[in-house]
Amino acid sequence: MAKKCHVEQDACIACGMCTAMCPEAFVINDEGKSECSLPNGEVPEELEGGVDEAAASCPVQAIVVED
Repeated sequence: MAKKCHVEQDACIACGMCTAMCPEAFVINDEGKSECSLPNGEVPEELEGGVDEAAASCPVQAIVVED
């Protein structure tokens, strides 16, 4: 089963770290905050490393990755 990710909007400070680290999975939304751009938040195997790294690098830990 694939990992899933989402960004807690209330916690996001829009620093852009995740979009810089893994632009295939994260975008800046209309509110200026990051969000997961993957369909249903499902992380393809080839992007797991990038998503995990982005989550670990988020200064406010707004990115949630679930197994």
